Amino acid sequence: MQKPVVTVMVKAARAAGNVLLRSMHRLDAINVIEKDRMDYATEVDEQAEKTVIKELRRAYPDAAFLGEEGGVQGRGHSVFVIDPLDGTSNFLHGFPHWCVSIALVEGGEVQHGVIFDPLRNELFTASRGSGAVLNDRRIRVSERKDLNGAMLATGFPPRERERAPAQLECLREVLRSAEDIRRTGSAALDLAYVACARSDGFFEAGLKPWDIAAGVLLVREAGGRVCDFRGAQTGPLDSRGIHGRQLVAGNQKLSAELQKTIVQSGYAAVFA
Repeated sequence: MQKPVVTVMVKAARAAGNVLLRSMHRLDAINVIEKDRMDYATEVDEQAEKTVIKELRRAYPDAAFLGEEGGVQGRGHSVFVIDPLDGTSNFLHGFPHWCVSIALVEGGEVQHGVIFDPLRNELFTASRGSGAVLNDRRIRVSERKDLNGAMLATGFPPRERERAPAQLECLREVLRSAEDIRRTGSAALDLAYVACARSDGFFEAGLKPWDIAAGVLLVREAGGRVCDFRGAQTGPLDSRGIHGRQLVAGNQKLSAELQKTIVQSGYAAVFA
């Protein structure tokens, strides 16, 4: 049975999704801000985040928030971590792959997560210790035992371009065994897809808490494993972990092999 807080988070995600859907047909009129080189935000991101916070505050007036657009708001042991539009570049190009991501983090650990894809009306939810669900159906990570024939997902974050040579070498090593690698442009949906076995694994660097908090819980509750490039725990997924980080996700066996391949390729070493 869905937890009361998840019900509120779902309502907030759907409300933000409606904001995004209404803006899809006026992309040429949207004000775009370049936060960093090749890293964009729009007035729609900001509006969607405000919508999420408004809905959450109705039920939890004293809650703290960490949003991609609004930063830290309030203080407390429990923090809602929000990415109102994960896949902004996709959205701006009319590429139909983006989502709303909301997580409730307590003491750095994700307790509840919601990822909503408004275009497909797909709702991924998870609560710690209660499993992961896609549209009321339980989901599990894939059962592929190694990288042979695996379908993986990754990303090329703009903040990590100076490490591109090492990343490309890593891709070459991974593709010795894997069937293919997808680059979709939304880390949150990549993790959701690992959780429901649409892809076998995921790895990326330069990720922030709002990119991955909900997705990390989904993968774990779907029976998977999440770690950094060296196999260590992900660390706190609140404002204490605001720095960019690396992530590997998949089932227990495949994620271990993927992580070791990343180390062997030399890619992990460039983050030392």
